[in-house]
Order: sequence, then structure tokens, then C-alpha cells
Amino acid sequence: MRLNDLRSSKGARKTAKRVGRGPGSDMGKTCGRGVKGQKSRSGGYHKVGFEGGQMPLQRRLPKRGFNSASRELRDEVRLDALARFGDEAVTLESLKKAGLIRNKASLVKIIKAGEISVAVKVDGVPATAGARAAIEAAGGSVN
Repeated sequence: MRLNDLRSSKGARKTAKRVGRGPGSDMGKTCGRGVKGQKSRSGGYHKVGFEGGQMPLQRRLPKRGFNSASRELRDEVRLDALARFGDEAVTLESLKKAGLIRNKASLVKIIKAGEISVAVKVDGVPATAGARAAIEAAGGSVN
């Protein structure tokens, strides 16, 4: 096979319709644009979604949902995930190093999900009231 043997498959390239070449061509005079109106003129266009003055669909529908800009900065840590720290202090940096939270996270909270039986020392990371009680009941502390 050579480069000069390559051909597009049949139907892959449609031939452009030649318009405005007289009445015998079926595309003479108005060239398939119809008669009068904005779309028959050169340069005639309308905005995407324009419905002739009727309120467009994207404006008729109600707005839904909200994507918080700070969602990348917030994260949560489950109680049962803290067991791997043992006697090491749990800080924001140690949580990032362990892969429990995103690297971008700056607002982190420990939530009461799961059980903890190991005494851990939490330093500089807020915890919910239930999580704080569970950590202290296991012999740990929250600073």
C-alpha cells in the first residue's frame, strides 16, 4: 500500500452543492433559501436558542442546584479512619500525608462515623460533639 493509493471510503466526502448557477440547476435564483426574510439574506442570523421572540426554553425552565466554590477546600474524616494513627498526633498535615483528605483541603472536621478503640491525640482539627465524646471515651484527647 502506498500513500497515493489511499482513498476515502464511499460517502465519506459529499460534493458541495453549487448554487446560483441558473434555473436549470434546481438551485438558481434564490439558491434554496426561500423567499425574503432574515435567513434569506447574506449575514442573516439569530442567537442560539432564539425562538422568534418567545421566551427561550433555557430561560423558561427554573434554575436548579448550586456548586459551592469552597467544596474543594472542605473535607471530613471518619472516626474509624483515625485508628491507624495510634500514638502519633492527628494534624491537618498528617491527614493529608495519610491520604485521608485532599491536598487542597483546609477546612477539615472529624465526624462520628464508625467506632474508635485506640487512644488518639487530635491537634488543630475540629471534631463534632459526638466524635469528641467518642475519642475521649477511648482515652484520647481533642485540642
